[in-house]
Amino acid sequence: MSIRGAAAAAPSGSGDIVAHFERHYAVYRRRKMTYATLFWAAFAVCLTVAAITAKFNVLTLVQGLPRTTEFLVKMIPPIGVASFASDVGEWYWGIGKWMNSLLNTLLMAYLATVLGTAIGGALSFLAARNLVKSYAIYWITRRVLEIARTVPDIVWALLFVFAFGIGPLPGVLAITVHTLGAQGKLFAEVNENVSLLPIDGIRAAGGSWLQEIRFGVLPQVLPNFMSYTFWRIELNVRSATIVGFVGAGGIGHDLFTSIQLLYFADAGAILLIVIATIMLIDMASEKYRHRLIGRDTLGH
Repeated sequence: MSIRGAAAAAPSGSGDIVAHFERHYAVYRRRKMTYATLFWAAFAVCLTVAAITAKFNVLTLVQGLPRTTEFLVKMIPPIGVASFASDVGEWYWGIGKWMNSLLNTLLMAYLATVLGTAIGGALSFLAARNLVKSYAIYWITRRVLEIARTVPDIVWALLFVFAFGIGPLPGVLAITVHTLGAQGKLFAEVNENVSLLPIDGIRAAGGSWLQEIRFGVLPQVLPNFMSYTFWRIELNVRSATIVGFVGAGGIGHDLFTSIQLLYFADAGAILLIVIATIMLIDMASEKYRHRLIGRDTLGH
């Protein structure tokens, strides 16, 4: 019985009321304890089964960590203080080629983000249960978004490489499909949390469904849409690097070639370029998002 039900069934005397609530609170506590025990027991069983299935071994992990460190150390060549400039210059011997590949990767990520966000954003209004009257449209749109984001972008890249050949186009298409699925889901969940009062007002004034979306929904969800978009372009830069492993172009192809040929120093240089790029994108997007929502980043 709930606390509200216990209050309704409580006797009239003050002493009896206290005893009555104490009994029901004890029952409530035991029930919560039982649920908590069952939850953690199920969690422990699932964790154990997952560890056994994955053949997770702490001893193997500890023994393999030094090899990981060795691989990372090989990515950074010896750099002396006296010969710092020449050593770094030799390390980044292919900086011109790599920066050109990085530019291709950034353009791939940018185009895929714009296309995927635009298509996913449009579909998100059809995937929000509170914005569409037809359950069939809602159900079909949700399934389309699920298929688009469930298939990994590298698998989409393999499919498009087979269809269109090696180059940036398969990478753009692969990231676009995955982006529209992810953005459509995130945007739809934001849409389902909007206040319906502005929508009811537009509807009462005779506005169309598109006017409801334009004037009733978009002003409420636009800050969240922008935040998710900035986050997505950062993810897509990494995705554009990964799809290069299967022939979709960009700096990922250079990274994959370096790893294949065991050119660890080249791989380390390329990884540092990618990491620095992601950091710059994150800082720029944060500053722009704060400016967009009118927040002073210096004092708050």
